[in-house]
Amino acid sequence: MDPEEAPKEALIRDLLAWLAPAPRPYAEVMEAWRTSCPRLTVWEDATERGLIACETRDGGLWVAVTPAGRAVLGATPATPP
Repeated sequence: MDPEEAPKEALIRDLLAWLAPAPRPYAEVMEAWRTSCPRLTVWEDATERGLIACETRDGGLWVAVTPAGRAVLGATPATPP
């Protein structure tokens, strides 16, 4: 992995862990995770990779971790040599 990608990957895992207990309202997720920094595309990358998804529920938009996202959370990071 590119050393510049490591911080973003850690943030993606943080986002997944934050969402894992239960879906959260879209507005709450955007308030906590939106960024204007083009180098920290946590939300965009997690969405594009299918790790999180938006769903309509009770008349509102909610964000949830997908099975692929749960698999990332369950993966054990490689131990450095």
